[in-house]
Amino acid sequence: MPVIVVANPKGGVGKTTLSTNIAGYYASRGQKVMLGDVDRQQSARTWLSLRPAGLAPIAAWEVTHDEVVRPPKGTTHVVLDTPAGLHGKRLDEVMKLADKVLIPLQPSIFDIHATHEFVRQLLAHKRSAKVQIAIVGMRTREGTISTDQLRGFLDGLKLPLLGFLRDTQNYVHLAAHGLTLWDVTSSRFERDTEQWQPLTQWLET
Repeated sequence: MPVIVVANPKGGVGKTTLSTNIAGYYASRGQKVMLGDVDRQQSARTWLSLRPAGLAPIAAWEVTHDEVVRPPKGTTHVVLDTPAGLHGKRLDEVMKLADKVLIPLQPSIFDIHATHEFVRQLLAHKRSAKVQIAIVGMRTREGTISTDQLRGFLDGLKLPLLGFLRDTQNYVHLAAHGLTLWDVTSSRFERDTEQWQPLTQWLET
């Protein structure tokens, strides 16, 4: 049962957007997916409460103070949305579970510096050799100075860059209704699903 962890020490970088859409991707392929939420804000759980009946099902994570995860019976895939400031004991708990760690990163100098230290911690972790770690650029706009700065930063990391997801209100509109890219067929979302192709390929490897 693969466990995909979405993590970044900064808040507001798109962790829940990635987590919900990854869960939606697996669900659309008939997998028994569980969306976990160890963020105090419980954004992913709120999103699940908005999800319409009749769509590909996504189960909720059961979190207690003593356990990080208790997957429901029959779960085939787990997606974990993590809080800002993930470090120390909680980072250790997450790394024990993780098969893959996906790091969303926005083209902000503050996010870049915070993420650099987080990547250093991940690569120094005793389980790093057993976990696939990758980065995805979030809310980017081609041709901007900030995106060029982000590319320059990523060139210096020894981690795969899966691509860039554009800055669009599509994700906001979908999230407001408990939906993902994989729940809609409108041509309005074609560019976004295309941007996800390298990411979904990585998820399937």
